[in-house]
Amino acid sequence: MKTRQFSEDQIIKLLQDAKKGDKPVEELCRDLGCSTASYYAWKKKYGDTTADEARRLRQLEKENARLLRIVGQQRLEIDAMKEVIQKKR
Repeated sequence: MKTRQFSEDQIIKLLQDAKKGDKPVEELCRDLGCSTASYYAWKKKYGDTTADEARRLRQLEKENARLLRIVGQQRLEIDAMKEVIQKKR
């Protein structure tokens, strides 16, 4: 089955439409082409956020992942330096 990437704008619009209650969630998901499980996962993740807040959230998640990689690399370098120092003694 082909996976599909939805933009934050589409997700936020779906959540706002569902909150209005004009159509059932299943029908809204069918119109967008996603599953109801995806809807509930997005609802848990985004809640009542706006499109700008959702973009900011994604940006912060990317920044966090980048910083975690940097910290991991530095930790490896520190461990390697400690080994070299111990061998010299």
